[in-house]
Formats: sequence, C-alpha cells, structure tokens
Amino acid sequence: MLVSSSRIVSLLPSATEIVCALGLEDRLVGISHSCDYPERIANRPRLTRPRTSLEGLSSGEIDAAVRAALRDHGSVYEIDIDGLKALEPDLILTQGICDVCAVPESQVITSIVGTQVLTLDAHDLAAIFASIRDVGCATGAVEQAEDCVADMERRISAMRARVAHPRPRVLALEWLDPPYVPGHWVPELIAAAGGDLVAGAAGRPSYRMEWSELRALDPDILLIMPCGFDLAETRREAERYDDVLRGLAPRVHLLDASAYFSRSGPRVVDGLEMLASAIFPA
Repeated sequence: MLVSSSRIVSLLPSATEIVCALGLEDRLVGISHSCDYPERIANRPRLTRPRTSLEGLSSGEIDAAVRAALRDHGSVYEIDIDGLKALEPDLILTQGICDVCAVPESQVITSIVGTQVLTLDAHDLAAIFASIRDVGCATGAVEQAEDCVADMERRISAMRARVAHPRPRVLALEWLDPPYVPGHWVPELIAAAGGDLVAGAAGRPSYRMEWSELRALDPDILLIMPCGFDLAETRREAERYDDVLRGLAPRVHLLDASAYFSRSGPRVVDGLEMLASAIFPA
C-alpha cells in the first residue's frame, strides 16, 4: 500500500542517503550518530550512540569492544528513546542485517510502539534496489525511486560492458584483525568492475580467514576496505598491520569503505567505478 510519511527518522546511514537521493530530506527529522552524508543533514538530531567510543581504535580493539558490548549489554548502541518519541516520527528506517554495523530492527521495535518501522536488509545489489523502492513506497516517492534505480542499473551495465580481459585475481579485506573477506554486495561490485575475486561470497555475510590462507591465494591485487572506515582511517589501519599485509599482492589499493562499500545505498555505484579504476588503471 502506498503511503506518504511526512516525518522520517533514519537510524541507518544508507537509509539516510536513500531518503536524500529521493529528494525527501525536508522530511528527515532525526538521524543516527553515523549518518554523515550528504553533509547538509548534519544538523538533524542524532538519536543513537555507541556504548563505548570506538574513535581511533584499531580493528582488533574495535572487535574486542564490540564483543564486550554484546556480552555485557546485548547491543552495541544506545537509542535516545525520549528524543525519538519527542520527534513524533511516522516512519523509522532501520536494518536487520548486522547488529554491529547499525542499530538493529529488534532494538527499535522494543523501544517505540505505534510508529511504522521499515527494515532495509540488503544482502546483494538486487536487494539494494528493492530497499530504494521500499523507501519510495513508504514515502510516496515511487517515481523518484524508480528513476534512482534505473540510473544505478544503467551505470552498472555500462561498467560491465567495459570490463577488460584477462581478469586480475583480487583479494579484498573488509576487516584486518581478525581478517575478513567480503560478502553481500561487495563481491558483485568487484566482479562487475572486472576483478576475479579469490575469496568471498556474494549475497552472504563476510567471513573470517587466517593470514596463512590469504597468502596462499596469490592475488594480483589487494583491496583494503575495512567496514565503516573512511580513507584516512583505512590508511592508518594499513600502517598498523603493515607487517602482515606486506607481500600479499604486488598491487595494493586503499579504499573509503564507509562512503562507497559498507553502505547499501546509491553510492555503491560510485564505489564500482572506483574499483574499475583500481583494477584497470589504464
């Protein structure tokens, strides 16, 4: 059923980006602590925060802090319930795919009653398109959603048509301590950009491997893209783990995962184009 929500709270950065891509930022009354794009929404009330500050920590330290929060509190984030209720939203956007990446649906539903909660669970590119359409349906912006999806599909098709051969062997790391190889939509992006991914599975969660296993894969290119890290944080992280990363591949590229790969929103297509430039620099 088509509705038209007028007061939207987004507790998920990719959902915030979708709302703005559909031209609905004037309806956005609240956001999460990690919503940072587009910059013009930064003045909205922030309704979540991590239970422990993760700023400046290494991936190993973040992993330990997250495990401790889940063990001690059952969740990584706190919600400002009073602030959320005061905003009187008629639509809350959240996710159920990962309890670590953002506030999960279960935590929102137990916190507020009587407001529509739309859960965006994108495991692959098709599900990202579906999420955009779902937001369009929930907000009365169906035409804008279809236009957004059509533009993304056009750019992806154009990139696939330009893929060169042979395909270089690509190893991507979505976390460094412990090391994780990519899942969900990232393997699809790497394939569309012309890479032959040596570890990882599209449409499934990222998974852990041992450094000895990664060395045995003998990739041509190493992509370092820690989940949720911007380019500066990725650079610091690569420097921290230089001893284990050195020699994994003859070509190494550091990527802004937070903006272009970790979020299931419109900017994944920008990420695809960046991947193509990294894999085929000519």
